[in-house]
Amino acid sequence: MAKVKKAPKPKALPPKGFRDYFGAEVTERATMLEQIAAVYHRYGFDALESSAVETVEALGKFLPDVDRPNEGVFAWQEDDDAAWLALRYDLTAPLARVYAQHRNDLPTPYRRYAMGPVWRNEKPGPGRFRQFYQCDADTVGTASMAADAEICALLADTLETVGIPRGDYIVRVNNRKVLNGVMEVAGLAGDDKADERGIVLRAIDKLDRLGIEGVRALLGEGREDASGDFTKGAGLGADQAEVVIGFMQAKRDTGADTIARLRELVGDSATGGEGVNELEEIAGLLTAGGYGPDRIEIDPAVVRGLGYYTGPVFEAELTFEIQDEKGRPRQFGSVAGGGRYDDLVKRFTGQQVPAVGVSIGVDRLLAALTAKGRIGGAQAQGPVVVTVMDRARLADYQAMVTELRQAGIRAELYLGNPKNFGNQLKYADKRKSPVAVIQGSDEADKGIVQIKDLILGAKIAEDATLDEWRDRPQQFEIPRDQLVSKVAEIIAQYQS
Repeated sequence: MAKVKKAPKPKALPPKGFRDYFGAEVTERATMLEQIAAVYHRYGFDALESSAVETVEALGKFLPDVDRPNEGVFAWQEDDDAAWLALRYDLTAPLARVYAQHRNDLPTPYRRYAMGPVWRNEKPGPGRFRQFYQCDADTVGTASMAADAEICALLADTLETVGIPRGDYIVRVNNRKVLNGVMEVAGLAGDDKADERGIVLRAIDKLDRLGIEGVRALLGEGREDASGDFTKGAGLGADQAEVVIGFMQAKRDTGADTIARLRELVGDSATGGEGVNELEEIAGLLTAGGYGPDRIEIDPAVVRGLGYYTGPVFEAELTFEIQDEKGRPRQFGSVAGGGRYDDLVKRFTGQQVPAVGVSIGVDRLLAALTAKGRIGGAQAQGPVVVTVMDRARLADYQAMVTELRQAGIRAELYLGNPKNFGNQLKYADKRKSPVAVIQGSDEADKGIVQIKDLILGAKIAEDATLDEWRDRPQQFEIPRDQLVSKVAEIIAQYQS
């Protein structure tokens, strides 16, 4: 009889493009989400939590990588006759569905913010994951450029709140209508040129990564990357490509000069002229609000890759340098973006509903702050560990843990095998505990506990002198009724 082959053990690895997050990473993200939510709330936006799963029909086909399987989303069909479903790829397309569904019950304009993970079926790479967190703020139901200006101001204030100081970021603003006007001048107007326009948009959006020559190649026949993959270009002639390149290089020393140059480029295009006027209005509103070019500037190189933008678009770029995996200096790049999407809700209602919003990439922001040493430099502090010297006295130890917790101190009872006391202290070290609490039978009879200052112990082990060691012993006795106050005092001195 043939021997039955055992099924191989599953590999203990996450799917490609996904990762796990531990301890401090989760805490740091939660803190950042609270900070961002506070700014959004201060600006008058209300929270919204929508489903992580939408119908493919509701999501639409707006991703930049339209040539990828499933149009860049993770999609599946419930059964042969059911609609296709997909994990949301952003938080904006679900908002359009929510607003269309509940518009009669919502105020106009409707101002909402949303936070949560999104999923994209894209090629993963270093620092590029298929699941990541976004924080969005959107205003639906007004065509006023004041809403666009407000989103730009909101973005600047949010970056500074989470720890990106002025001078380390810039919010760049452009207008799709201006680009559409330039495309008219370049001979790319009309429904029959939609594919070429899409390629042009995606090419311009890659300027920071590919440089002007890389974009020029994508405007022409195409480009082969370092891995040998070939990306088809827009097929523009040399003169057409130069019109687009001229638009990308239209930025001047001042916003007014940039706007004047854009007026020249759009020529007689009504659409382009409207876009330039909108940029001029946004710039005036921001100036009146105290947001100068050191924080927000007009930059024609910003287009945003998503196909649903219809007017102003904006992007927040971090301008400080970090080192890549090979030690080479580079700028960190974009961490947020958004724009006006006046046609997205129209897909559901048949009527145009103006809307504008922004999306912040939380994981990108966390990576930036870590790279600058502003978070993640020190290990997150773990809980106080109450050790177990006598199994018969677990209730006493549990009482200590409860007292500490009720005082707002993070604490836990050692739950492993207490036979080897050294292993309990090793556990406390691994947990990054600030303090270990020790009480054997002798200490209990005397009404005292031993306190072991683990942070001080680590410092002494590293570089303390003998005198310092004598002056500040890392382990000492205190009366049992002083447990909570003394532990709180020790923790406070390391948090100050």
